Amino acid sequence: MNDTNRRPAADGTAPGVRPRLVAGVRAALVPGRDDPAVTLLPGSLALRIPLVALLFALTVGFTAGSIAIAIVGYRMEPGLAWPLGVLQATPLIFAVRWPLAAWRVAAAGMFLTVLARHGEGFMPWPVTAILAMIVILFFTGVGADRQTTVGVGAVMIVGVLLPAVVAGMPGWFGMILAGIAAVALTFGDAVGGRHSAMEELRRREEQHREDLRRQAVLEERARIARELHDVVAHHMSVIAMQAEAAPYKIPDLPDAARQTFGVVRDAAREALTETRRVVGLLRSDDEGAERAPQPGLERLDDLVSAARQSGLSVATVVVGMPRPLTTGVDLSAFRIVQESLSNASRYAPGARVHVEVKYGAESLTVSVVDDGAGGAPEGSQGGGHGLVGMRERVTMLGGSLDVGPLDEAGWRVVAELPYGDPD
Repeated sequence: MNDTNRRPAADGTAPGVRPRLVAGVRAALVPGRDDPAVTLLPGSLALRIPLVALLFALTVGFTAGSIAIAIVGYRMEPGLAWPLGVLQATPLIFAVRWPLAAWRVAAAGMFLTVLARHGEGFMPWPVTAILAMIVILFFTGVGADRQTTVGVGAVMIVGVLLPAVVAGMPGWFGMILAGIAAVALTFGDAVGGRHSAMEELRRREEQHREDLRRQAVLEERARIARELHDVVAHHMSVIAMQAEAAPYKIPDLPDAARQTFGVVRDAAREALTETRRVVGLLRSDDEGAERAPQPGLERLDDLVSAARQSGLSVATVVVGMPRPLTTGVDLSAFRIVQESLSNASRYAPGARVHVEVKYGAESLTVSVVDDGAGGAPEGSQGGGHGLVGMRERVTMLGGSLDVGPLDEAGWRVVAELPYGDPD
């Protein structure tokens, strides 16, 4: 829908009345690319078909009435009554989609009728043609911007109604028709403005939800980056210390090897410094400089104990032979179980939860299943963590994540994390 000029100018000033009126009249009379093309019919097929059928029935009835009244009541020749009746009422069928085009055709038909009946006095148009024009004017007010709507009203009064009064139509009746036209356009403009406002609100809400989703992803990626920094910093520190201690541990170390260890030590220190400098930008202002060691599945019992204290009934099982895990896989598995138990406690308090850690041949599978109401932990996305973090961690490791409600009740989270290269 074209809602131009439904709002004041961006600089807060209102253009002059005369230029706006001239521009509105020009937009009303001259077809252009800016002609509105709107669809006001409901999207549901069950409602759309009856409304289209009603609009079609009104078009047929108004067109037939306009032709019949012109022939029977006004004694107009059928060869003239037929084209004029079609011009006056038939555009109603496409007024809901192309209101300005429909109005131009109907207004032309009414003006030609005035010319054809000039001097015969009284009513130049059948009542059915007037009713069709009122409906068309309403759709014009809905679809066109306010400036064009004003132009349409001005053309109707000066270009259609005034010539009819001059040709013999009573002035009081012309004033009534002018008032009805103004009411139809005003009501249509109000409906169109409300529709435009609702569409704009809906668009902004959708944009806001998309912004929240992107913010959640970025925040979780920053969180993962901070955790990985701590892991990398530990290993780089070990490399630097080992390179520093190597000349003292190995007696009679050749000068070339001593120099190589020095290069390794310096490179490790420089990499550690740069990593801390870059990732330090990701830390929140309220994060302390000291951070606890990153957790892993060795702390699974602590998670289960905390979940039980929150009211959950948690059972754990480990399948397969436990094996050493890379820090990324170990940390990600811990975080996935942590977030899953947190969601279960939040959305299914008191539920029974089954936690399974399966050591496969090439990947670690972590599953958390509860039997509570399968509400939607997706609701936690607004906070920027939850399932967003799970997906980011699984994607980072090249794994897969299956999340969703169970058939009857409950919620499942199954993550498959490839072991990767232990070296």
